[in-house]
Amino acid sequence: MKSINLSAAGIVAPNVVLGVMRIAEMSDEAVRDLVRSARDAGIDFFDHADVYGGVLHGCERRFAEALQLSASERAEITIQTKAGIVPDGPYFDFSAEHIIESVNGSLEALQTDYIDILLLHRPDALVEPEEVARAFDELEAAGKVRAFGVSNHTPRQIDLLTKYVRQPIVANQLQLSITHSPIIAQGVSANMSAETQSITLDGGGIVDYCRLNDITVQAWSPFQGGFFTGAFLDSPDYAELNAVIGKLAAAYDVPAIAIATAWITRHPANMQVVLGTTNSERVRGAALGSDIPLSRAEWYELFRAAGHIVP
Repeated sequence: MKSINLSAAGIVAPNVVLGVMRIAEMSDEAVRDLVRSARDAGIDFFDHADVYGGVLHGCERRFAEALQLSASERAEITIQTKAGIVPDGPYFDFSAEHIIESVNGSLEALQTDYIDILLLHRPDALVEPEEVARAFDELEAAGKVRAFGVSNHTPRQIDLLTKYVRQPIVANQLQLSITHSPIIAQGVSANMSAETQSITLDGGGIVDYCRLNDITVQAWSPFQGGFFTGAFLDSPDYAELNAVIGKLAAAYDVPAIAIATAWITRHPANMQVVLGTTNSERVRGAALGSDIPLSRAEWYELFRAAGHIVP
């Protein structure tokens, strides 16, 4: 398993991580088996959010109850969670009170004294960055959160935060897969006026912005065809892409899911792939894509087969 350095957080982490948003209804043994499979594959980083699980802190509580981690076992893993979504509505709340209340609820549910990384969960159109700064300062000073990040934020939204927030933003969790990759595709076709692929949708090149500012891109829904439209792997809607994936899977002697993972991990931005599966076999298969050395030709062949333009 290839590791990356979230330098501003002082955390060395795998470039494939396990999201646990779907464990709420799983048994203790099923959760333990899933986590065991991840750990055996080199994954010691687990992604949560306060809203995962049907009820507030549901998946965080299920994770802690099933694992019953000792202090030494807790120290061996990285726990990331998110705050800011209010499911009643729904709407977003980046007020200091809400962020602090959410973190306190996560700490209780996770049965831990600290969160390794806290992300703001999607942008809040009504954000008051001074409020975010106050929350981050209080949480850091109390030892409750060690590092901070965002999700689905544009460059300017991050700039607005960092005008007031003194802690470095260490991660930005963004939707990215071979087929859903506007944050990469727009740069390939820049200034092609007749092509929608060239349209900048993220406020100015978020991948390059994150590289310039030492912010780790965390790719969520890495196997989704589009915005929650179903997986592209084995889908007849992506026959050409799956043919290329199958060819490369055979060449590297790995399952198809490893190639889909490798397309992201091959990018020099040193991204993390956030898995959302509860299937242990798929976790093990995806982990094999951590350091597959796709050539430039192979990477672009997958990109083209997914329907993107290479001028």
